Amino acid sequence: MNAMTRRLLVGTAAVSMTLSLAACGLNDPSSSAPSNKTIGLLLPERASSTRYESFDKPLIEASVAGLCTKCTIDYANADGDEGNQKQQFEDMLARGVKVILLDAVNAKATAPWVEEANKKGAKVVAYDRLAAGNVAAYVSFDNRRTGELQGQALLEALGPKAGNAQVVMVNGAESDPNAADFKLGAHKTLDGKVKGIAYEQSGEWKPEVAAQKMTEAIGKLGKNGFQAVYSANDGMAASIIETLKKAGIDNVPVGGQDASLDAVQRVLTGEQAFTIFKPFRPETDAAANIAVYLVKGLDVTSIATAITDSNGAQIPSMLLSPIVVTKPRINDTIIAGGLYTAAQICDGPRAAACKAANIQ
Repeated sequence: MNAMTRRLLVGTAAVSMTLSLAACGLNDPSSSAPSNKTIGLLLPERASSTRYESFDKPLIEASVAGLCTKCTIDYANADGDEGNQKQQFEDMLARGVKVILLDAVNAKATAPWVEEANKKGAKVVAYDRLAAGNVAAYVSFDNRRTGELQGQALLEALGPKAGNAQVVMVNGAESDPNAADFKLGAHKTLDGKVKGIAYEQSGEWKPEVAAQKMTEAIGKLGKNGFQAVYSANDGMAASIIETLKKAGIDNVPVGGQDASLDAVQRVLTGEQAFTIFKPFRPETDAAANIAVYLVKGLDVTSIATAITDSNGAQIPSMLLSPIVVTKPRINDTIIAGGLYTAAQICDGPRAAACKAANIQ
């Protein structure tokens, strides 16, 4: 494990340890806490990203259970439907839920939701995406830094060709403030280092839309009119790579983020240049700790490590560090970080690639 990776993994582990220690004693019966110990958890989607059902939900549930024996989770997934999530939010308020972890489908539309919750004495924690409104806290990764790392990894994949490279950018949904930060960070790194951004559109976090945009870019620029593709996440990267294959285009680096299993496997085989690993446990631990603090009536500023400005409101925040994953770093990041085992990555068709990369 190299020194940088060790520092990043130890750093995220330290965040989890600090939060867990800070939460010790939260079951103290003398706490002047609300009687309702239900924590609402609203996640945005299933189809375009596997992380929410596979990691976020079970990890948050486990962390809350470890911190608060009397707490329960009221869970719903919006399946990418903003209206559906609004109804789920309103239903939780009607059931008397006093703390809601909200990963919004459309983070720009949530201000009236949050205002209504505040009127009813409920606290909203913006999880992963900064929901609009006067939320009680915000837990995420440093999203602009994520975009910068994506851009840098794309430059490294291009190598000496970078200065003459035209890049296609397929960004995330315009309704997601994280996507705006990823885009800003990527432009900060790429602008002036590549010849230009030849085509840029939103893929809306939908693989099918990303495929349409890639097809449009090929039609506009021609098969040789671009040398790299920035994809805001792995789900869209998968469909972009498939579109490039169908068009007979190879040797064009494509990057993503989320470190989904299929993306790590594509990085292993060389189909995808890189992904971004945002360790789930530190983020879910931070969210669980803040939610338990709030449900116990405690002040979250004592465990917040940052302040985020949201239209003038100063939001107590936990912002964590992302990690770039390329083929040589799969061992030191994905496996060392406990996201997947070598056996999961190295299934039958990939056994030879794993052996060549010394992943066993």
